[in-house]
Amino acid sequence: MKTRDFFRKIFSLRLWLNLALMLVVVVLLCLGVKVGLDIYTHHGEEISVPDVRRKAFADAEHILTGNGLGVVVSDTGYVKTLPPDCILEQSPEPGKKVKSGRVVYVVINSSHSPMLAIPDIIDNCSYREARAKLIAMGFKVGTTEYISGEKEWLYGLKSNGKMLRNGQKVSVNDIIIMQVGDGMRDMNDSIVYAEPEDFYGEYGDSVLEPVPSDGVLYTAPEQEGDVDEFEVVTGPE
Repeated sequence: MKTRDFFRKIFSLRLWLNLALMLVVVVLLCLGVKVGLDIYTHHGEEISVPDVRRKAFADAEHILTGNGLGVVVSDTGYVKTLPPDCILEQSPEPGKKVKSGRVVYVVINSSHSPMLAIPDIIDNCSYREARAKLIAMGFKVGTTEYISGEKEWLYGLKSNGKMLRNGQKVSVNDIIIMQVGDGMRDMNDSIVYAEPEDFYGEYGDSVLEPVPSDGVLYTAPEQEGDVDEFEVVTGPE
């Protein structure tokens, strides 16, 4: 290619027009992406999260959706003094600035108290260990009831006048009474005494009879073929 032809193509109007069109396309593409992202992310929009705590879920949902926010139930709790289906907590917190379409997660009040299973502690651990486990799980422990048995040993649990068993589900609002050994034997426990052994005489199976009131000691009857070597001894008058 000659030098004159090369410069002619470099300064050609068609080449520069194509380059300009390509630059315009790139600029428009960048602007389109930016505008699309702003629309998708609601750039520059700020919504203050309303306070829906202590409100019924239906009312809270109406308030949040009216402000361009979503609502999702994330968990349930239980507060005895509040009605069921009441909002206990929310996230994000009230007053926080968020964008339109943000989901607000709420915790609603359950209609009944939660039930928890009794751990394997009955007749299986000491009083202190059992009490620590029950309190850590959220149970309410009442006054301790002492019964006959090994000291500081847990023998049973009661609630509402009924005996409980390991694994049984109990409401966290019910008070649990712990039956613990007092270290003392019950006076009603029976005592077995061994019968005293028979006192045998010096000779064979002859049993000596107790001394009678007349003061005369008699020997056992003689067996046939035996020689009587004893004499009757008269006691003092």
